[in-house]
Amino acid sequence: MDKPITIGLDLAKNVFQVHGVDTEGVIVCRRQLRRSQVLAFFSRLEPCLVGMEACAGAHYWARELTAVGHEVRLMPPAYVKPYVKRGKTDAVDAEAICEAVTRPTMRFVPVKSADRQAALLDHKARDFLVRQRTQIVNAIRAHLGEFGAVVAKGIHNVDRLLEAARDVPPAAVPALDMLTGQLRDTQARIEEVTARIGEMQSEDELARRLATVPGLGAISSSAFAATTPDVAAFRSARDYAAWLGLTPRAHSSGGKERLGRISKAGNRYLRRLLYLGAMAQISARR
Repeated sequence: MDKPITIGLDLAKNVFQVHGVDTEGVIVCRRQLRRSQVLAFFSRLEPCLVGMEACAGAHYWARELTAVGHEVRLMPPAYVKPYVKRGKTDAVDAEAICEAVTRPTMRFVPVKSADRQAALLDHKARDFLVRQRTQIVNAIRAHLGEFGAVVAKGIHNVDRLLEAARDVPPAAVPALDMLTGQLRDTQARIEEVTARIGEMQSEDELARRLATVPGLGAISSSAFAATTPDVAAFRSARDYAAWLGLTPRAHSSGGKERLGRISKAGNRYLRRLLYLGAMAQISARR
């Protein structure tokens, strides 16, 4: 096999697809690899440019391949899709990745460290538990509505909701007690994760500085510190706002500028934290 200079790696759970080209763009490598073969294969190669889509597991493989001497670049899947010629196979996807990674105007995703991913895991776990708590509260409210007990929406009305659960027929008590117990257990776990995030935030200098911004608390500042890449990658504050998905979606043609709603690209979790912080500031000023 000739020495590849650029490789497109299509990631998967078990079967990976490799597409490599030399300095002239001639295909010199096109093969499948089992998960256990990936590191051994790349360890035998001389250092080269490896392109991958930024998806689940991509940051792990980027760190592993960087450790064996390769230059790894991650790309948003939406930016790779235009280079797919036709059809949908792993080989076609790997070829498109190999082509896209060499484009001079391509935008790349910074590789996250294991510590940063671990910090974000607490945020993801807390967000998941909050959604579960909402589901449980909605279930209890719906069941009580069948017995004529109606309580206003909102997590601040949970105590009133649980008090109303005492007036249901005896046969309905076991099921409601089970949901109530699950609600309290979920709330305890949310408080545990929140406390852990607060401890991490207090130890992070960047997160502490971000917490001085109005509307950003311990959770928001910790999330932004762990998620935001090196700010040197942004040319201006507007570029950072575009990365968050807060800039208008442009649909301009023929010299006519048309700006729509915000693009909602980027991290939905960060945008929700900004919205909640802004609403808290507005409520505090009323």
